Amino acid sequence: MKLDVLNIEGGKTGRSVELSDDVFGIEPNEHAVYLAVKQYNAQQRQGTSKTKERGEITGSRRKIKRQKGTGTARAGDIKNPIFRGGGRIFGPRPRNYGFKLNKKVKQLARKSVLSAKATDGQIVILEDFTFDQPKTSEFVGVINNLELGGEKVLFVTAEPDQILHLSARNLQKSKVVEARNLNAYDLLNAGKIVLSESAVGTIDQVLGKQ
Repeated sequence: MKLDVLNIEGGKTGRSVELSDDVFGIEPNEHAVYLAVKQYNAQQRQGTSKTKERGEITGSRRKIKRQKGTGTARAGDIKNPIFRGGGRIFGPRPRNYGFKLNKKVKQLARKSVLSAKATDGQIVILEDFTFDQPKTSEFVGVINNLELGGEKVLFVTAEPDQILHLSARNLQKSKVVEARNLNAYDLLNAGKIVLSESAVGTIDQVLGKQ
């Protein structure tokens, strides 16, 4: 698949880029995408919830009433979970929700999303560019020139670009990532994917045939 390379004014540069079939032309694997997104979401969880159980509540261990003859249920100390202020039964504890996913499964997930986006015409190739200094208004101007205003846009660069990152940081629907740090969630969450011209080669290098 060939796509025209656009400039930051939204016009054609006269150049085109060939998208590799190994990355942008495979049959999408929905289950691999599901697993990759599930792992990403799991790793975003802090896992710091904690409640005090019976052994962690401050209070006396004295038995509060005799065992029999009261006409009510037997009870131990005031830390009993059925009492107000008692410990919680089986409450949450700090834990890591993340799980292992094979490298090739994550690669397949990224290629599946890229292939689906390419088939749907949701990938734009943009010439390499940067700003002299972080400027959100200039970044918004590029988005508008590409006629992507109002859409969730993922900008993919070949190398880390702090200026572009800072320029897009305040925009709720825009995100800038390095090609080597792509993940299935960001790709799937974006309405349009804008690849820098040099990022295409980096993606082929990272996700191509191993």
